[in-house]
Amino acid sequence: MTIKNKIGCIAPEILLPAKGTDLTKWAVIACDQYTSEPEFWETADKLAGSFPSTLRLILPEYYLPIENEEQKAARLADIKRTAEEYLADGVFEQLPRGYILTDRSTSLHPSRRGLVLAVDLEAYSFRPEDKALIRATEGTVLERIPPRVKIRSNSPVELPHVMLLIDDPEGTVIERAWSSVNESNSRLVYDTDLMQGAGHIKGVYVEEDSAVAKDIEAGLESILDRSSDGLLFLVGDGNHSLASAKAYWESVRETLPEEDRDDHPARFALVEVVNIHDKGLDFEPIYRIVSGIKADELCARIRESFPDAVFGAEAEGKVGFTVISNDPAGDVNVGFANPPHPLAVGCCDAVLAKLGLTDVDYIHGEDSLRSLAVDNAGILLPAISKDTFFETVARDGIFPRKTFSMGEAFEKRFYLEARKIK
Repeated sequence: MTIKNKIGCIAPEILLPAKGTDLTKWAVIACDQYTSEPEFWETADKLAGSFPSTLRLILPEYYLPIENEEQKAARLADIKRTAEEYLADGVFEQLPRGYILTDRSTSLHPSRRGLVLAVDLEAYSFRPEDKALIRATEGTVLERIPPRVKIRSNSPVELPHVMLLIDDPEGTVIERAWSSVNESNSRLVYDTDLMQGAGHIKGVYVEEDSAVAKDIEAGLESILDRSSDGLLFLVGDGNHSLASAKAYWESVRETLPEEDRDDHPARFALVEVVNIHDKGLDFEPIYRIVSGIKADELCARIRESFPDAVFGAEAEGKVGFTVISNDPAGDVNVGFANPPHPLAVGCCDAVLAKLGLTDVDYIHGEDSLRSLAVDNAGILLPAISKDTFFETVARDGIFPRKTFSMGEAFEKRFYLEARKIK
């Protein structure tokens, strides 16, 4: 099938909670966060209580490994029932086709601006060899898709935590749209604090036929026209959710006559688009901790197995990483004349794999890494440059898994908007 239009996205009919809904109870963070922290989800459950809440429309992934199939099936049934009740009872109100401009503040950043729209899943691929309009940034674990497809196929609505990136250093799309909105061409549709200290968010709706909406679409077309290989959007967060939406659409598509495929709601997925150059968006490397081996032993094994490895000052300017213990004075830079991967993170993973070191965990934050690097070897990795991010994907394909994180856990997207998919 061909994609819907040049930019692979549309102004959707967005569902929002009806006026009077307590949005601090309604909005809940992305389901794939705090997966090892039961207290977070227990607190969210208490805060939501019996009030309308997106918590009742999602399956937090914290529960996936701890519940049996019968319990999971019961949760899926509850999600479907609740979504149908919310639609029938007027908990949702549907906006005319249009976009929502978002502005999120946290304790770390006063502002991160975004744009809620729907993307055409025919324009998305997570396969590195596909030069799609919308591409994944990291490897997709196919085993993670089926549980999410079950959720999507079960419920009549979708809620987005996918964040797509655009490469817009001049701020010609989202930033320009925000500078153009006013009371005559837009309206404030939400303005609320977020639960558990996650900051504040406001959203402004702009109708599909407004001048602001037309400028948004023209700006996206202009970015695409500057692309060297047809790349417009990269998935920053939620790649497995977008991949699940694609898998669900492909299953639905096969049941439809050709004439019903162009505008079927399952063909599209609701996302938030963010400019990679937004100052409120931090890119943090994800470090490695290797259990069962100390830093000096790891360096010795690298020296034995990789004749082209260099250490200390000699590693400067070469692809590599830093092996650390809990004492910064003992840090050792490691570089390779012929690295097994062009990126530092891929080089690191390839080295560990060749050494047979499989007890590896992924760590956010240098302080956390050093606290764990007492009897273990920590590996510091360089940050990913925003300026070369799109260029790197266009040239090399996807990044290795667990390369980067966009901000802290509490800065991830909260569910607020929804859309009918059936």
